[in-house]
Amino acid sequence: MSFSDSECSSHGAEYKSFGQITRDRLLNDMLGAAKSGDSKTWKVLIMDKVTVKVMSSSCKMADITDQGVSLVEDLFRRRQPLPSMDAIYFVQPSKENVIMFLSDMSGRVPLYKKAFVFFCSSVPKELINHIKCDTSVLPRIGALREMNLEYFPIDSQGFVTDQERALEELFGENVANSRKFDACLNTMATRIATVFASLNELPNVWYRSSKGEDSSNFRAFVPSKLAAAISDILVKYKSIPNFPQKETCDLLIVDRSIDLIAPVIHEWTYDAMCHDLLNMDGNKYVYEAPSKTGGDPEKKEVLLESHDPVWLELRHAHIADASERLHDKMTNFVNKNKAAQVQRSSRDGSELSTRDLQKIVQSLGQYGDQVDKLSSHVEIAGKINTLIRETGLRDLGQLEQDLVFGDAGAKDVISFLRTKTDASPENKLRLLMIYASVYPEKFEGDKASKLMQLARLSPDDMKVVHNMQLLAGSSQNKKNQSGSFSLKFDGQKTKGAARKDRTEEEEEAWALSRFYPMIEELIENLNKGELPKGEYSCMSDQTSSFGRGGESESKSVRSSQAPLPVPERKVPAQSRRSRRTATWARSHHSDDGSSSESVLKNDFRKMGQRIFVFIIGGATRSELRVCHKLTAKLRREVVLGSTSCDDPPQYITKLKLFGEVDLSMDMQHGLRF
Repeated sequence: MSFSDSECSSHGAEYKSFGQITRDRLLNDMLGAAKSGDSKTWKVLIMDKVTVKVMSSSCKMADITDQGVSLVEDLFRRRQPLPSMDAIYFVQPSKENVIMFLSDMSGRVPLYKKAFVFFCSSVPKELINHIKCDTSVLPRIGALREMNLEYFPIDSQGFVTDQERALEELFGENVANSRKFDACLNTMATRIATVFASLNELPNVWYRSSKGEDSSNFRAFVPSKLAAAISDILVKYKSIPNFPQKETCDLLIVDRSIDLIAPVIHEWTYDAMCHDLLNMDGNKYVYEAPSKTGGDPEKKEVLLESHDPVWLELRHAHIADASERLHDKMTNFVNKNKAAQVQRSSRDGSELSTRDLQKIVQSLGQYGDQVDKLSSHVEIAGKINTLIRETGLRDLGQLEQDLVFGDAGAKDVISFLRTKTDASPENKLRLLMIYASVYPEKFEGDKASKLMQLARLSPDDMKVVHNMQLLAGSSQNKKNQSGSFSLKFDGQKTKGAARKDRTEEEEEAWALSRFYPMIEELIENLNKGELPKGEYSCMSDQTSSFGRGGESESKSVRSSQAPLPVPERKVPAQSRRSRRTATWARSHHSDDGSSSESVLKNDFRKMGQRIFVFIIGGATRSELRVCHKLTAKLRREVVLGSTSCDDPPQYITKLKLFGEVDLSMDMQHGLRF
């Protein structure tokens, strides 16, 4: 009876990505390993409310069925006895779950023939002893293992710990040293640690340090406390067979205050625009399409996820670039299809729009399945471009980026608020949040209320800006002490800029794509071993675990490995923009990050050690995009983790309720196969 199952390594002959390893462990190491006697017999899979989300984040129902599972059950619901079938339990190691399992399998007639038990994290010894004490159950156990897999993949290179209330529980008022604070931090550490158990990795744990902070500013100590908690768990993992004894990768822990602009600025990629502007339910978008039979419009559902090759290709592209590529794909299909060419020739000789091409393709019934996904993306991109025009988002986006890079100030913001009276309250609030992040002194005293009155925003909106500044806390202190932002830029930085303009360092790009999240520069500095010494520390430099009070900081920042040479990259042919490209979207330099998938698939032998970045308090789609981009650039798989992945409306809602007693942010999902 095996009691550990973290032997899947990424250091063998074949390099597997984070997402692949997670999926393989669930399907092969767990479901595929649960066999006794006739391997063709069907099995029952039993999960709790946490593990069902773990499973559904990585696997479809078809994947589970392929592993011989015919029925998926909830541990705490009344279940039909199936004494001729084996059962697989994938559950958390809690007392309640163990009691329920023993109840199922004890007695003269158990619910199932044999039980294969897999715990998603480390099991306390008292629970193991509790199981061993039931002698009627022991012979019926086919396996008892720690899977050490309690995280929730959201992408091939991203995961969350599913803690929607982390901002409130760790950074809210009067939460320091509370039970809620400790429980949140411990759950976070446990789930992050299982990432490294699953990938068979032992990280150098870097964290944003609290050096120079007042001990009363408990928010500044959250990253260091999490780093210590993770390190304590990883030390225990070293007793697992074949687990690394020396560091194999890097983990950098920061909190949301490292970048308060990224969650609210308009990100112009296809992925971000879909989730920001469209009324989506998770990854599902519903729209009305013309009926193929000529009747009333039909509702169509589109799942924007990695199983869609068009989505995979375009998700990190600028919306203008994505629209152009979709037009090219439609044109290529029509040019290669004789029936489509006949319809095209029946029209006048003018150049066809993307919508015209879409209608031609949709009229070809026999090719409906072939171009269905493509047609859906044309519909979605068209809707986004319409919303951009109708809401005047181009002008707002330009002002947002000018503020960030020091090219705009108070006069520009006031002018926008006075002239763009039709701008939505949410967009005006997001603009003021960016303004407050770049120029916090402009919100001192009664200045904030005057700006809010000019923007015609409510007191609740005022609370959002206040709570954002509360969250900033130590970040603002460090900026004031050093006279600059936490990342040291060159001396030619524009006055008031919150970012160094890097357009000259990048490849050809689209306009309104200057903005980049702070983690991009942090990851590059970590890769080069150049994290700011006074602001970042490494747990391997510590001689003892951290207590609940102050922490001892490292005196130097060491790189865990020499940076890999970055290969010379050629400007892609796609960077030449045709006359279909909107004027506002042209020019500059771009890297949509879409090449990381091919790098991991084709160049795995050249890949260096992984880099993990964990953001406490929620991550953004722009930060996830950056991880894909840097994977290709640095030749190191960059994996982003966070407590949640928030679109701007979600983030604003959390800040609005930040610090209140009852934060109703229950975003639990059931089975999503």
